[in-house]
Amino acid sequence: MEIISRVSKGSKMDQVYLPKNRFGLDIGSYVVVKQLEEEKTEEKFYFYGVEHIEPIKLDMLKKIIKIIDKQHTYENVIFTGSFLDSGFNFNDIDILLIGENKPAIKEKIENKIGIKAHIIFIDNKSLMRGLSTDPIYQMMLSRCIAKKRFIYNLKNEINYKILDLHLLKSKTLINNFDILGGNEKYYLTRNLISISIYINGKKISKEVVDKEIKKEFNADVKEIKQNVLDKKRFIKKYKEIYKKTFDELMRLIKNGAEQKQIN
Repeated sequence: MEIISRVSKGSKMDQVYLPKNRFGLDIGSYVVVKQLEEEKTEEKFYFYGVEHIEPIKLDMLKKIIKIIDKQHTYENVIFTGSFLDSGFNFNDIDILLIGENKPAIKEKIENKIGIKAHIIFIDNKSLMRGLSTDPIYQMMLSRCIAKKRFIYNLKNEINYKILDLHLLKSKTLINNFDILGGNEKYYLTRNLISISIYINGKKISKEVVDKEIKKEFNADVKEIKQNVLDKKRFIKKYKEIYKKTFDELMRLIKNGAEQKQIN
């Protein structure tokens, strides 16, 4: 028999009350008293595009969930980013907190876990909007671990302003190649390739983008992150892809404007 009861404060000793009408736990029998948190069912997560994660990382996610649970009601918590890559080569942990509120939990997570937390507070409606218009959101959620199961079945919607801003960001690699680190080069290259794939109507995922990077640059992700690229060859190809992607985006913008005039 198992009974859930609250510890009560007594005058000399704290105590746990049991109902008289019970089956089992007879007077004089020995029992074990444990805190209920320790008896909770093992935290279950839903994996999307992640085949394996180190046990110590999974333990970190469980601790983060406990911190959030103590002070926040949410629709879902989604973990994404380089934290989910194999090994321990990460600088922070990316967290999407789906809900209406924005609790002050960043410092609590960082103090408890010992690594930086990049938290995006977003409501479900805005998230679905972002998934429809922003290739970066699609890539983030193509490989993630979620507290609760989610299904987002959306179609791509071209938002020229968002894509133009993302593309402009990637242009910085061309003039700053020598001062950028390997991870920064990978981030900007991945950003460029994801836009190129997106405007051609294809689905975005980290695996698809990394495969396209290797195909276009004849260099895998590891080489880019380790910063061991042939600058001349890489920049030449990068400029070609950037121009092609920019021209295609301008064509879509022009066609969209003409369509609006017709309508």
